[in-house]
Amino acid sequence: MKHRTLNLRIRLASLALLAGAGVTVSSAAQAEEEKGMVNLAYVEWSSEVASTNVVAAVLEQAGYDVELTSLSAAAMFQALSTGDADAIVAAWLPTTHADYMERLGDSIEDLGPNLDGTKLGLVVPEYTDVDSIADLNDNADSFNGEIIGIDPGAGLMSLTEEVVDTYDLELNLRSGSGATMTAALSSAINNEEDVVVTGWTPHWMFARFDLKYLEDPENVYGGAEQIHTAVRQGLEDDMPEAYAILDAFEWTPEQMGEVMLMNQEDGSDPYENAKQWVEDNQDVVTEWLDS
Repeated sequence: MKHRTLNLRIRLASLALLAGAGVTVSSAAQAEEEKGMVNLAYVEWSSEVASTNVVAAVLEQAGYDVELTSLSAAAMFQALSTGDADAIVAAWLPTTHADYMERLGDSIEDLGPNLDGTKLGLVVPEYTDVDSIADLNDNADSFNGEIIGIDPGAGLMSLTEEVVDTYDLELNLRSGSGATMTAALSSAINNEEDVVVTGWTPHWMFARFDLKYLEDPENVYGGAEQIHTAVRQGLEDDMPEAYAILDAFEWTPEQMGEVMLMNQEDGSDPYENAKQWVEDNQDVVTEWLDS
């Protein structure tokens, strides 16, 4: 987001020139200058790209400059605990990111859920005959002996490793990224082939493709989760207005899905899409800003 930092510097330089010419700088402009930078860390999941960019656009509307930092899940929580990041809106609890919160929770403030109704599991095309994780071994060849995963540091991958052990699966868990996972899924569906991937809801792929979760009779993935907002210690004292906005941020899977689908359009930019969504949903945004 360097271009937005540059724009802020240009505005401030212009104000300085006006002040030097004897023109009074407005208190509103001074207030904007003093609000400072908010660093938001996130993981490159389609859901978190959507939510983090929306929050960035809202904070900018409130007068803050915002820097986005894409990290692995482990690095994201570490950055928050050390104060290198100010906030995240990407903590999946109580299961996916439980280990990070247990280890680093004393140096992180959990502001609670910003989205309800998430789910994790193994996902296959609806046309696939397999309906349960317990039946994967009998059909391992159909899936080329592998489960297509995402980035290796993700909590979803750790849970899937437990799934492989619990069900004694004869399929290898292949790490990659969210993008490589959806690319493999899309390719298999286009060729009407079987494929099994690590999946989560909300995600745009459920709107794009006809998919189903495999049953998890051992309940390794657990039940429904929530996505939480978390901030570094001291943010409330340092930036009380930004803290209040982050604390108030809450939306629905349907709203997130709107942004995720926008982000899948060819040539689209997640930040520009977030700005458009914020502009089109000022009634929702105003509730966050008036907190």
